[in-house]
Amino acid sequence: MYMLCFPGALIKDGIITTTKAPKANPTPATLSPMLQFIGSAAALAIGATIAFGAPIPDGTWPTSQGNVSFPEVYIVKSGEVFDGGMKTYDRSDITCLGQTESNLSTAVFEVKPGATLKNVIIGTNQMEGVHCEMSDCTIENVWWEDVCEDALSIKGGSASSVSRVIGGGARYADDKVIQHNGYGTVVVDGFFAQDFGKLYRSCGNCKSNPRQRFLNMSNIYADLAVIRSKRSGKNVSIVMMNGNFGDEAVLRNIYVKPTMARFTECASSYGVNQSGAKPVVLTNGPKMPVCQYTYDDVHIIQSKQKQGQQEQQEQLEQQQPSGKLCVF
Repeated sequence: MYMLCFPGALIKDGIITTTKAPKANPTPATLSPMLQFIGSAAALAIGATIAFGAPIPDGTWPTSQGNVSFPEVYIVKSGEVFDGGMKTYDRSDITCLGQTESNLSTAVFEVKPGATLKNVIIGTNQMEGVHCEMSDCTIENVWWEDVCEDALSIKGGSASSVSRVIGGGARYADDKVIQHNGYGTVVVDGFFAQDFGKLYRSCGNCKSNPRQRFLNMSNIYADLAVIRSKRSGKNVSIVMMNGNFGDEAVLRNIYVKPTMARFTECASSYGVNQSGAKPVVLTNGPKMPVCQYTYDDVHIIQSKQKQGQQEQQEQLEQQQPSGKLCVF
C-alpha cells in the first residue's frame, strides 16, 4: 500500500495526530449564515457546547445498579429532573421486534419539553427507548445497552427548539440511534456509539417534511470495529442530513475506530415527504452548508497492530524527504 509521506505525524494512545498546530474552532463567520441566525436560544446553546464541551468518551460501559420495569411509558413532566441512579429501565410488557415500525407506546420514557432524563440505562425489553415528543428535552448520561428500532426519537417543537444529548452512549443499533423528526436544533456532546447504522438521522421520509433541521455534534467516540447488529444498510453514516431541505450539521472532535466496512462522517440525502419512500444519498463528506466540518475534525483510532505499523512508518518518514511515496 502506498501513501504520501509527510513529517510530523505522531501516534499517542492509538490516536493519529500531527505536530502542526490544531485549527481553532471556527468563528461564527465561518459557519453558514443560517446557523448564525437560528435564534438566540439555539445560538447560545450551540456556542456553549463548542466552548465548554463534554469529555470525550473512553468506550467504557457503565455498570447497572439494579433493574426497574414499567408496565407503560413513564412520563418525565416539564420542569422535572428524573435521576435514574444508573439503574436499568425497560418495559415489563414489551419485547424488541427489531426494525418493526412502532411508536411512543413502546418506549420506556417520554420526556416533556423542559424536562431532564439523566443517569439511566435503557434495557433490552422495549422498542423505542426514549421519546421527546415536543422537543426541548435534555438527555444526560443515558445509555442504551441494546438499541431496538431507535434509541431516541425527537419530534414536534418549533424552529427555535433545542434538544440536548449530553454524555451517555448506545450500542447495537441496526439502523438509527437518534431519530430527529421534529423542528429545531439537536446538540449531541460527549456521546459514545458502538455498532450502528446512523448515529443521527434527520428524518428522510416524514410526512411532515420538508422541515429544516440543525445539528451540533462534538466530542464523539464512534466504535465501528464491533459488529453485532443486523445493519439495515451497507454503509455507515455518523450523521445523515437532508441537503434539499436546508439541513445543517456542525461536527467537531469526532473520534472513529473503524472497521473494513465503508463509513462516512456526514452524508447528505435527498429527503422526501412520503412515508415508505426512499431518500437518496447525494453526497458524502464535508460540504457547505449541510455538512460543516473538515477532516481535521475527525480522528481515526488505530488498532495496536496498525499502530505498530504506523510507528515503523514514522521511522521511515524521518529518513525520507517530504512528499515522496513510500511503502508500508
